[in-house]
Amino acid sequence: MAKNKRNFWIALFLAFIIFSGGYVFGYERALPTGGILPQIINTTGSKSIDFGEFWKVWDTVGAKFDGNTDPQKLLYGAISGMVQATGDPYTEFFTPEQAKSFESDLSGSFSGIGAEIGIKNDKLTVIAPLPSSPAEKSGIRAGDVIKKINDESTTGMPVDTAVSKIRGQAGTEVRLTIDRGGVEKDYTIKREQIDTKSVSYKMDNGILKITVSRFDDQTAALIREAEDAGISQNAKGVILDLRNNPGGLLDSAIDVSSEFVGKGTIVIEKDVKHNKSETFSASGHGKMTDKNKYPLVVLVNKGSASASEIVAGAIRDNGRGELVGEKTFGKGSVQEVQKLPDGSELKITVAHWYTPKGINISKEGLQPDVSVELTDADFNANRDPQTDKAMELLPH
Repeated sequence: MAKNKRNFWIALFLAFIIFSGGYVFGYERALPTGGILPQIINTTGSKSIDFGEFWKVWDTVGAKFDGNTDPQKLLYGAISGMVQATGDPYTEFFTPEQAKSFESDLSGSFSGIGAEIGIKNDKLTVIAPLPSSPAEKSGIRAGDVIKKINDESTTGMPVDTAVSKIRGQAGTEVRLTIDRGGVEKDYTIKREQIDTKSVSYKMDNGILKITVSRFDDQTAALIREAEDAGISQNAKGVILDLRNNPGGLLDSAIDVSSEFVGKGTIVIEKDVKHNKSETFSASGHGKMTDKNKYPLVVLVNKGSASASEIVAGAIRDNGRGELVGEKTFGKGSVQEVQKLPDGSELKITVAHWYTPKGINISKEGLQPDVSVELTDADFNANRDPQTDKAMELLPH
């Protein structure tokens, strides 16, 4: 299957890990001074926007603000404000410094607490802590609402700003005020250098359990290594654990889905604005596509987002396996990353994802076939009823 190798991110979001198509003026000009305010009209649809207002404010700030101003910071601030005005938390502008941090997220190496964050119901929310990360070891859970960062309220705070405040040099600490079910608690977390593989696996009573923490360039190859190990040990079934997986690359999600789905649709991309639709199909070269030989159960929870939801939806809608756990996060938008000449970047939502049977992931999320809650009491007692249920559903 030929796939478009586009620089699309269907996370996080990656917010954080923790972390315009803008109007281009089309000509070179010096910043106006001395009251010269040319009228620049941009007509979009039925609306005409006079950019003279922007230059008037620019001139006024430069002439009257009682303090020093950095024109570059003002420009970046203007662009960021425009992007935030879309109302989409996944459309973001990154300064060159922020862009480098974003790229380090994609490489799987960064210094921070190891937690993916995003906006859920207008609140800064933990999508998922990374396995064995400082966040997870401190007790941070998927779905936790971050009320404060070092006593600073997060109300109205953009994701990229929150990411920059949570991240920091390894060995330093950050304090988060967490709201979990209406109860607030402070967590002081020591930052570490985070270097993690996206896939781990083990055999348990003849069942191959594969845990995927994100979808990056190496994930599909690591999945195949896990499959080889399971095949060599005569695995009787597979558990694919996508809990607390905030997403990643589209191509990776398609490749991983194709390891279990022999044929059929993996995901449908719809660009409603431009009336476009594209269907992505299985490659047909997977190692564990036989559902009779390798029955499959997928574990999901509210920390399963984006690429995780694509994989889970593809497996269920193609009749390859069941979903066990809790309703997923519901993040089915796709972002295109555009690199700008000065090193800054724009991450912009260009489409949305639908499962093979037409579920709008962003609006609905995925309901599990078998609902099993993992409570705080379970977590504290090191119990995992979701995995236990998956094991029950597979042959031994």
